[in-house]
Amino acid sequence: MSSASGTPTSTPGPAGSGFVSTYDEVTKVRLEDPSRIARLAATRRRRTVADTDGTMMVIAADHPARGALGVGSRPQAMASRRELLDRMREALAVPGVDGVLGTADILEDLLLLGALEDKIVFASMNRGGLQGSSWEIEDRFTAYDAASIKQSGFDGGKMLTRIDLDDDRTSFILEASANAVTDLARHELIAMVEPFMSSRPGGGKIVNDLSPEAVIKSIHIAQGLGATSAYTWLKLPAVDDMERVMDATTLPTLILGGDPANDDPDTLRATWKQALARPNVRGLVVGRTLLYPADDDVTAAVAASVDMLR
Repeated sequence: MSSASGTPTSTPGPAGSGFVSTYDEVTKVRLEDPSRIARLAATRRRRTVADTDGTMMVIAADHPARGALGVGSRPQAMASRRELLDRMREALAVPGVDGVLGTADILEDLLLLGALEDKIVFASMNRGGLQGSSWEIEDRFTAYDAASIKQSGFDGGKMLTRIDLDDDRTSFILEASANAVTDLARHELIAMVEPFMSSRPGGGKIVNDLSPEAVIKSIHIAQGLGATSAYTWLKLPAVDDMERVMDATTLPTLILGGDPANDDPDTLRATWKQALARPNVRGLVVGRTLLYPADDDVTAAVAASVDMLR
């Protein structure tokens, strides 16, 4: 099978493994043998964070569950699930890619296709803050919980935690994120918290404040969530003055991918490289920027980022 960019994607597992090779077969399993998903999860070849070389490249694909389908000037770029899976499989097959972040629908499709073997897997937890909704800041936990992440044999859960000091509903998401951090820690799972200081200028769409001061404030709020921070990691944007920003925490941190609509790829990689120079920055979590590059060459985009990371 080839992706939209024409490059072969990862291949399914050996015959008799329970993996499938076509999307029609994925649907057939879901219809006739849905318990196969749990069986494959239980027998999946795993690697953990401890098995990496100290830095990680993680491919993210949890935007669609929040109704965010656009990439750059393409408002429906992620609308085709088969194309998204093609691109995900191609990205995960690039040497040096360590893992994936996604919701259950995507992760289970990839599991059936054999694409999660030997990968670190982070599960997305709160997707209820639908893009553009009036309640978007109140990002309810509608996807994985700690128990299901543990049962699936995955490595941790990620939560988006946007903080709008002018919106009373922010207190709900702070409490929900704190509870999730505590619950993940009870299961000895990584809690990956993605905080932003956010606002709605003029009552419009949510805007994240990417000034160093705002990111520093969000770090201090996020790392104090939960009954323990022993398993807490941060997922942060690469912004100006990363030395000062990362001085705000001792927690392991992964850098998020940025906005493909506004960021030049070379400039973006340069900001990632600056962030990665900080000792507590342990890798990248990148989605749309690498899965939907302007030239649609997924392999080249991912490989260039892996080379920069290593």
